[in-house]
Amino acid sequence: MNPGETSADLPSLLEPVTRLARAAGEKILAIYNSEFAIEQKADRSPLTEADLASHHAIVAGLKELTPGVPILSEESSSLPYAQRSLWQRYWLVDPLDGTREFIKRNGEFTVNIALIEGGVPVLGVVHVPVSGVSYVACRGRGAFKQEAGREPRPIRVRKLPDGPVMVVGSRSHRGDSLDRFLGNLGEHEMVGMGSSLKLCLVAEGAADIYPRLGPTSEWDTAAAQCVVEQAGGHVTDTDMQPLRYNTKDSILNPFFLVFGDDSRDWSGYL
Repeated sequence: MNPGETSADLPSLLEPVTRLARAAGEKILAIYNSEFAIEQKADRSPLTEADLASHHAIVAGLKELTPGVPILSEESSSLPYAQRSLWQRYWLVDPLDGTREFIKRNGEFTVNIALIEGGVPVLGVVHVPVSGVSYVACRGRGAFKQEAGREPRPIRVRKLPDGPVMVVGSRSHRGDSLDRFLGNLGEHEMVGMGSSLKLCLVAEGAADIYPRLGPTSEWDTAAAQCVVEQAGGHVTDTDMQPLRYNTKDSILNPFFLVFGDDSRDWSGYL
């Protein structure tokens, strides 16, 4: 796809991008399964090697797949907004989402690849290297979960149950704002999860709400936001407006809410 082409070609991109995410995941696993020492994230630490191995595999693959479409990755050199603001279409990549989960060896880390058009994520692949599961979506085609060696199956968000609300939250980040939200919410069950898997749990109907009341970057959310939205759900800021990308100098997201059932005003619990 060239920069001037339309998103009509999105479905043809989904399978090769999924393959690319899987290949990057294999490079991460080679380091994850080695006897590496836990170090601070610094040049040439094993964790950085995993990030960079994934980054280089994805960037090379995307350049071959879509020559001329810019790529913004967490491991890219910093790009000024004056340059990024000219992009109507670009790839947004987190080569390894879930640093703490990688270090803890709990398997809850992902490879995230999204295509952004006009600030909206229109294609998203979230791959889980340890389990081999991929969550994939593109605009107009819906969202799917593909387990290793199996055909993809459609996923949808769920209606709110009669019992407790199922909340998913970060294993590694929790603060007073979330505690207040949960107190206001009332009866609920809480499950901890790492990385962009939290959004995917909402997308597949395994959770009702993911309130993120702490810092994240745009590459953390874009791919999974596409999955959630194509599964019938929503990813909004605290004013209930959809998250948008590449609209400002900072790549930090505002605080946000991820939910399936929009019959409730989730911002009222903040």
